Amino acid sequence: MKNLTITVTEEVLEWARIEAAKHGMSLSRFVGEVLRQEIRGDSAYEDARRRFFANQFKILRKPGERYLTREEAHDRAGLRRL
Repeated sequence: MKNLTITVTEEVLEWARIEAAKHGMSLSRFVGEVLRQEIRGDSAYEDARRRFFANQFKILRKPGERYLTREEAHDRAGLRRL
């Protein structure tokens, strides 16, 4: 573990102390957890983004074919028959 010195406003410091106490943690541990969650959130987003773009997109119509009507597009029973 490494030490880190940060500068925050009084308002931020007060909020962090209260939140740390609510979670039964020291201020140092609470700030570390907030930063760790931020890292996890960023990597989860990137993983989801990578998975999304790795998928092959399905072509829903051929060139020259008409688009679905609103009713056809929202026909749930019809979609279940496919």
